[in-house]
Amino acid sequence: MPTSASPRRNTKAQPPPRRFAYLGPLLLLIAVGMLTVVVSSLPASLVQRLLPRTLSVDDLSGSLWHGSAGRLSVNGHDLGAIEWHIHPGPLFRLTLAAQIHWVKIGFVGDAGVTIDRQGATLRNLVGGGPIEDLRDLGIAGGWRGSAQLQFSEIRCQFAAGAQPDAVMRLQSAVGELTLTNLSAAQIAGGADLGGYVLHVADGAITPDADATAELADTGGPLEVRATVRYSVKEHRGLLSGTLRERAEASAALRSQLEPLTAMHARDAAGRIPVELEFIL
Repeated sequence: MPTSASPRRNTKAQPPPRRFAYLGPLLLLIAVGMLTVVVSSLPASLVQRLLPRTLSVDDLSGSLWHGSAGRLSVNGHDLGAIEWHIHPGPLFRLTLAAQIHWVKIGFVGDAGVTIDRQGATLRNLVGGGPIEDLRDLGIAGGWRGSAQLQFSEIRCQFAAGAQPDAVMRLQSAVGELTLTNLSAAQIAGGADLGGYVLHVADGAITPDADATAELADTGGPLEVRATVRYSVKEHRGLLSGTLRERAEASAALRSQLEPLTAMHARDAAGRIPVELEFIL
């Protein structure tokens, strides 16, 4: 009786057991843990060594991991106080990433910041406060009111070889600035001028860092529709568009608008074309 053929043995070489499959991730986890311990034990004073020479910090407390500076300044100009919490992971890529909380008197802001060799990026910036608290920064001189910031991203590049007072050059920004209860002593006797929103769309910043934004009112004595263009090189801006007083506009405000009608006649809807230059 014929015997049945015995099954062939699989002679193909088998891969060795993966005894060290998890060794790489484990070593990475250990390295991250060690780095976290090291960063958390270093004093906050080391932050100064990570910043450009034009930036300085004083009244430091805490650690490099989680610390604060009572005074942040650029070329001697006080920018307020700042608190940070560093994320250790990006340090392996020679990138500093942190969550920051900024205070300038009553104006506050929170954002995630990433700093590498090219520049800095702010993400999810939210904050606000009285605009008069920003006067010594050269912002809103003579104006009063409140501002709210909401920007998904602001990207800046280190300005190597640029003007001595320049630290970074704006590359892009996406978000909105909302102003409420705006007033100025030189306009309508300091009466409330209402609210406005400045919208910066994606792509509104050119390679030369010139910016374009859309301005519109949110209610009040003036109806405003305008475009704002700003040249970083010239520190000069131009607001062009139309405005029109509403029924609740005071007599003082109406009288200040009259000279504008002498330069540009109202259109069919009663709007006054305007072109106003400003320096910032």
